Amino acid sequence: MASPITPPRGMRDFLPADKARREHALGVIRKSFAAHGFDEIETPVVEDVARLHSGLGGDNEKLAFSVLKRGLDADDLQAAMDSGDLLSLTDLGLRFDLTVPLARFYATHRAELPPVFRSIQIAPVWRAERPQKGRYRQFVQCDIDIIGEAGQLAEVELITATAAALDALGLENCTIRINDRRILNGLLEFCGFAEARWPQVLISIDKLDKIGAEGVVKELSADGADSAAVLGGILEQLEPHIAEGGVAMTVEAITGILPDGIDTDAIAALESLAHALDALPSGVSLRFDPTLVRGMGYYTGTIFEIAHPGSGSSVGGGGRYDGMIGRFLGTDVPACGFSIGFERVVDLIETPEDAGADSVVLVYDQTVPLNRLLAIKAELIASGRRVRLDRRAKNLKAVLDRAEASGFRSFAFVNADTPDAAALELKPLG
Repeated sequence: MASPITPPRGMRDFLPADKARREHALGVIRKSFAAHGFDEIETPVVEDVARLHSGLGGDNEKLAFSVLKRGLDADDLQAAMDSGDLLSLTDLGLRFDLTVPLARFYATHRAELPPVFRSIQIAPVWRAERPQKGRYRQFVQCDIDIIGEAGQLAEVELITATAAALDALGLENCTIRINDRRILNGLLEFCGFAEARWPQVLISIDKLDKIGAEGVVKELSADGADSAAVLGGILEQLEPHIAEGGVAMTVEAITGILPDGIDTDAIAALESLAHALDALPSGVSLRFDPTLVRGMGYYTGTIFEIAHPGSGSSVGGGGRYDGMIGRFLGTDVPACGFSIGFERVVDLIETPEDAGADSVVLVYDQTVPLNRLLAIKAELIASGRRVRLDRRAKNLKAVLDRAEASGFRSFAFVNADTPDAAALELKPLG
């Protein structure tokens, strides 16, 4: 029996109706971002492997697809295997996100860009994930970033533009959960964790929704049991608030659920951010979540994620990463970004019913002269319609069903006596 012909695991083909829904969503997102003053850029799908493995991408670096150098022979392969340094066989890698390429892009073109640069990047990325629902090896990210703005205006513009895109897509009941890395670091310091352990502790906290406070304590108890126990007690107190979607972004509400002595400037900044964002669309709300981590190690301040009741995972996220670009330039440049998780968002929306309103299938008889058939098609196209030609078959229903599944909304018969487009009788599909 022949083997099934399928795409590589974690990668997908898209039928016309699926592709139409995706393109509709991408168009809405692009239009919303552009309306808020962001400019679209494009970067290569590959970057130098050393850049992708420079510590900027956190755990995603382990999931990067690498590209073998050209001209390798068996001796090269064996030497790398003997030394355990397989990365030495590669010089390029597929990008695993759009933030590292953006940092490189900015360092390359800084002199040609405005002092505050607002970018859009919408493109596929690749990660060697274990494929599962909502998690793929090739997927699209929709990023906006602001580089060069150190103040809260960056966060405000990013959240406003993203909320506008969600609203334009028709998504309701979205919650943007917000935290600050300074608050997280303050919690870890309060618990007594050594600073060198903070990255690992944050990775464990990031699993809170999956393993609970008890699971986090168990992971961290092997080294520093006392600190883990203190953290576990705090997380148990926070869990009811997290189950309710977080707390209001006011100093009073935030300090009410945190231990004393946590960074007061960071807490006040969150309240200030909420005041500046009081005019978001009605379908988007802001909540403080002290357990929000965001897995990437490059975040330095405010972090945020989008939650939606129709998705079991976040449908977007981002934050401030002021230290990344300095790794390329040698001079720190403030930066902040927000990414819509396109593959999860697109599963929550439908293509608008009027998307194919101006589309028509011409079901033609074989007796129709080709020059007349093409002239009729050209007339309809000139009037702004999308037109497909389908030869009339015995099973007419199958022809019309395929056309409807492809997004067409009307059809007309063309026979040898049809003189022009004006003589067509358009009928609705479905």
